[in-house]
Amino acid sequence: MDISEILEKYKGGEMELGEALSHLSHRGEDMGFAHLDTDRLHRTGLPEMIYSAGKTTEQVKLIAERMYIKGMDILATRANEEMFEAVKRVVPGAVYNSLAKTIVFKHKEELSGKGYIAVISAGTSDLPVAEEAVETARFLNNQVEAIYDVGVAGIHRLFNKWDLIRNARVIIVVAGMEGALASVVGGLVDKPVIGVPTSIGYGANFQGLSALLSMLNSCAAGVSVVNIDNGFGAACQASLINKL
Repeated sequence: MDISEILEKYKGGEMELGEALSHLSHRGEDMGFAHLDTDRLHRTGLPEMIYSAGKTTEQVKLIAERMYIKGMDILATRANEEMFEAVKRVVPGAVYNSLAKTIVFKHKEELSGKGYIAVISAGTSDLPVAEEAVETARFLNNQVEAIYDVGVAGIHRLFNKWDLIRNARVIIVVAGMEGALASVVGGLVDKPVIGVPTSIGYGANFQGLSALLSMLNSCAAGVSVVNIDNGFGAACQASLINKL
């Protein structure tokens, strides 16, 4: 029962004040090592999701199991094969993307965005981050079009996909090296562009710092930037925009 339903029941006399307060004060579940935020979707438009890095396999499994029992959809990012093997024993139907390192389970597939999100990667080496963005955006019920390996070293490849890019409602650009692709795309479209710098590149790339600074210094006014390798964060932002 979400907050609006609780308040409507109280307003209509179907629920006493004490019962309503009890429901409102138990909007999460304390698991000891984690606090499951069961009301996050209604509060923020984005559901509770699992960041697996730094967690043990057992912790990821227990969180996923609890979410499954409570009827919640599940997205675990930065998950390894061992975590997936543990999760699928308690969440039948869970799916693993080894490139994105995501575990996904949805009770039903649906689309709720007003358009589609284009996810563009500069190079094949950027695909793990791009795939994380794709999996996250799809988990959040968006239609996604993936456009891969169209970086500035072969800029003609970008224009072969131009109609697909310019008709998107939001565009995520994933690029390492010098990160120039975000500025190129941002200077040609009338849609929000979210730049995702990646840690891909030679020594002076400084594990993505050069791409991050390039995107932050973009001359294209419609470009915003998330953290290095943060395909997840870019997809969450793009989803919120797509559903405005």
